Amino acid sequence: MVTMNPFLSALVFIAGLIVVLLTLFSAVSTFVLPRAARSWLNRVVFGFVWRIFEVLLHFAKTYRRRDAIVAYYAPIGLMLLVPTWYALIAVGFTAMYWSLGAGDLQTAFRLSGSSLFTLGFASAEGLMVAVLEFIEAMLGLILVALLISYLPTMYAAFSRREQVVNMLDVRAGNPPSAVEMLLRFHRIHGLDSLGDYWRTWEAWFADIEESHTTLPALVFFRSPRAENSWVTASGAMLDAASIALSSLNIPYEASAALCIRAGFLCMRRIANYFELSYARDPHFPADPISVTRAEFDSVLDQLAAAGLPVKEDREQAWRDFAGWRVNYDAVLLLLCDMVMAPIAPWSSDRLPA
Repeated sequence: MVTMNPFLSALVFIAGLIVVLLTLFSAVSTFVLPRAARSWLNRVVFGFVWRIFEVLLHFAKTYRRRDAIVAYYAPIGLMLLVPTWYALIAVGFTAMYWSLGAGDLQTAFRLSGSSLFTLGFASAEGLMVAVLEFIEAMLGLILVALLISYLPTMYAAFSRREQVVNMLDVRAGNPPSAVEMLLRFHRIHGLDSLGDYWRTWEAWFADIEESHTTLPALVFFRSPRAENSWVTASGAMLDAASIALSSLNIPYEASAALCIRAGFLCMRRIANYFELSYARDPHFPADPISVTRAEFDSVLDQLAAAGLPVKEDREQAWRDFAGWRVNYDAVLLLLCDMVMAPIAPWSSDRLPA
């Protein structure tokens, strides 16, 4: 055992303990806590990884190439969290072993690594040191167990998300379009079957809100196909519901209004997690929307030409549509920009070049 100044020993021990506790807080926030919780360590790791990807993106000339590169961003950032946690825990326990006089820094580090990875090739005398060895070994095993259970949960949520996005591809084209969706329902299913679809998407938005705030890395997990995105799919669905409520002369469907509300609440809460700035209580016309009146009238012309029952009072229809759209317009564009979404009408095509 190596003796140290008592004050310095206590200071080093406390510093090591704080490092370990903060690291465990990050792991618990990521793996265990069933609600949205920000972790400074996660932000540092993902921010560092993104700086590397920004450099790589300069060499990509096409969207497909950029999509192929960014597809690795979230998985790599997620996998780097675990060795980062292990490294910080090893450093924290090294400081505690050193403060307890278990040896010099090299010896303390070997003891920490041996305990953390349960290798057992190093040990030291003393009851307190032995207790810390067992605690560190337990933490190492817990982190591995959490990772093993965490990944299936994440990919199950990803699979649920993508299944509904792929179903929209059949009904709304690719890229997804609200106009195309309404036209196809009119031709194939009939507009009276839209109610069931609104309810499907209301449940989907609720699932996305819960999973993408408690497992925020999912926000950056890209669809298997470069032209698909959960954000642009959300925009197309919300626009379709807004057009149906505001502009089509069909019976009022409460599930469409509930779908829109579930959608914009979902998007806002994800935006809040990432601290994106937007108007919290927008109202039209004080808060303009990114869709122009000319674009809106063009859409109604298409729908009317295909035989859909478009309302005659287009001025009122425009005000009603804008009143719905203003609730999600800003956050939709912010999320499209954040996840580098593919070009889709009335969403990512609004972003500056």
